[in-house]
Amino acid sequence: MLKSKDMAPELVAHRQENLKRRRQDFNWRIHAPGLPHAVLAQSPDELPPEVRFSFSKDKEFKFSSAAAFMKLKLQCPSYDTWTSFEDLSGMVSDKTKTFEYVEKNWKTDEFFGYQFLNGLNPMIIKRCSKLPEKFPVTTEMVKSFLPDMSSLESEMKKGNIFLCDYERLRDLEGNEINKKKQYLAAPLCLLFSTQGKLMPIAIQLTQQPGPGNPIFLPSDSETDWLLAKIFVRNAEFCEHELNFHLLRTHLMGEVFTVATMRNFPSCHPLFKLLIPHTRYNLQINIMARSRLISEDGVFPQFTSTGHGSMMTFLKIAASTLTYSSFCIPDDIKERGLEKIPNYYYRDDGLKLWNIILKFVSGFVSHYYSDQDVKEDKELQAWLTEIKENGQLEQSQAGFPKHFCTVKELAKFVTMVIFTVSAQHAAVNSGQFDLGGWMPNFPSSLRCPPPRQKGETTRQSILETLPDVSTTFNAMAAVYLLSQEGSDRYPLGHYPEVSFSEEVPLKLITQFKNNLQDLEKKIDSRNEKLALPYTYLNPRNVDNSVAI
Repeated sequence: MLKSKDMAPELVAHRQENLKRRRQDFNWRIHAPGLPHAVLAQSPDELPPEVRFSFSKDKEFKFSSAAAFMKLKLQCPSYDTWTSFEDLSGMVSDKTKTFEYVEKNWKTDEFFGYQFLNGLNPMIIKRCSKLPEKFPVTTEMVKSFLPDMSSLESEMKKGNIFLCDYERLRDLEGNEINKKKQYLAAPLCLLFSTQGKLMPIAIQLTQQPGPGNPIFLPSDSETDWLLAKIFVRNAEFCEHELNFHLLRTHLMGEVFTVATMRNFPSCHPLFKLLIPHTRYNLQINIMARSRLISEDGVFPQFTSTGHGSMMTFLKIAASTLTYSSFCIPDDIKERGLEKIPNYYYRDDGLKLWNIILKFVSGFVSHYYSDQDVKEDKELQAWLTEIKENGQLEQSQAGFPKHFCTVKELAKFVTMVIFTVSAQHAAVNSGQFDLGGWMPNFPSSLRCPPPRQKGETTRQSILETLPDVSTTFNAMAAVYLLSQEGSDRYPLGHYPEVSFSEEVPLKLITQFKNNLQDLEKKIDSRNEKLALPYTYLNPRNVDNSVAI
């Protein structure tokens, strides 16, 4: 890599001036204590033109809920509570095939379990080798769902028992919507992997065991069991939208973007590599802070968290961020999910990670030796700003203190690119497909978790689900957040020419070829599936957090 001391004085001066201007154009601000810092801009007009929407993107994005209602052909009835699920079905006419599949199968245990692997949030499930004391499930409770002569302990030893724990939602105060109190649960859900399927076998709706907090089972009444699953799905809504979507892709993507703009001059090879993966992220996030998570935004108006509990939850989630959780090979291993079958997020995600890593490793090793990595002050400053402004400095987070080797740098850059491209696609693109059918992904619930079995009826379920107005506004939001732009750049497409050297150009060509090979493999597998998993097919993955 060409170092400053080897450059002509006029080139050094130009490089320093370029970086000085960038540091003036891109500054940090604290949006809320405990959360990743944001770019210093309250509106898109305050951003430098180079990072704003294109004309076509800006025109497309001037949306409103009314526009989404028209696009979806939503017909809002005059009553407050849904009279039936069939009634809800008739209100939506613009349904995708996946939407129709969800509507048909959302009540089944098989599809409920499937979504922990291949739904909107494939990130919370973990292998369970020992039950937590707060979730006292016994073999006697679940023996009818296990093989003959087996036990919960033996199935845990075999690696067949999995746990989803929503502890971060514990003790959060529910919102008030349309002058009516809303409710949050912090459930635990136990699942059993059998014959290629992941089946729920026990659900507890709050974290403290005891009287008034029953463990619901598939053998309970159909309505008891369904309502327990609905409370889990509402917890999924909160974890997915706020933690795994907003925090881990949008807000962390913004940290990566601002740090890149502030620390690399435009001639730096890592600036050239990373700039396509910053596209539109800053403007999208400014609009999200204004329209979605502000005090009068969509979340405070139409979700069970409201603004106060939303901010509390985000701070809790931010305190749990770790480097390994952003690196899918490490994350899959830590959660014990290496062997569970039909985990397409894992299968496609690991292949994508390896393709990106191969590309990045070739690129970085072309420009750097280990010694170059240690001596690149701009590179080390980039890492420092990411940690400081991403609230990632605590030792348990496990982020590198500094870069010492090409291998370390390649992994970190791969993590950045994977997070803003593949990971964002995995948690964003299916929001209307999988979340548009409200009972499968309720944004809020109007009744508290049941304290005993045998009291839930079909009518009480309808009275617990969001009211009609909340349903329509939440449906419009997930629809709009799932839409592709006409000027999107899929992963591996670099319309702006940044490189002229032979080696990086060859690496980009090979990168594109590897992505196309993966597309074909995913297409071939999906032909055999009743519900294809398409969200990590490279043709559906954008270069950046652009929506």
